[in-house]
Amino acid sequence: MASKLIQVQSKACEASKFVAKHGSSYYRQLLEKNKHYIQEPATVEKCQELSKQLLYTRLASIPKRYETFWKEVDYAKNLWKNRSDLKVEDAGIAALFGLECFAWYCAGEIAGRGFTFTGYYP
Repeated sequence: MASKLIQVQSKACEASKFVAKHGSSYYRQLLEKNKHYIQEPATVEKCQELSKQLLYTRLASIPKRYETFWKEVDYAKNLWKNRSDLKVEDAGIAALFGLECFAWYCAGEIAGRGFTFTGYYP
């Protein structure tokens, strides 16, 4: 067990050195590649304007999302009505999707508890 811990520590040290050496060049490359998205000058007014644009864009998309939601609900109802025509493949995919949702729920619960398995701590 101690040897595994030493190996993990050495790998973490190597990764840290790699990031320290190459991280700033990657950051500069990323900013250069996406500089057309950067708003200059970055003023408070510009940030507030962009925030409002995002809010109202999201609000404008609600009717389309609502419509899509009800289409999905109708599709699920139709599947349930015709469940005798359901293939094993489709049922397997649905089961895997449900399992994935449950796994994400469990991961969120664990993260919310401060990465403990036993309970919430103050």
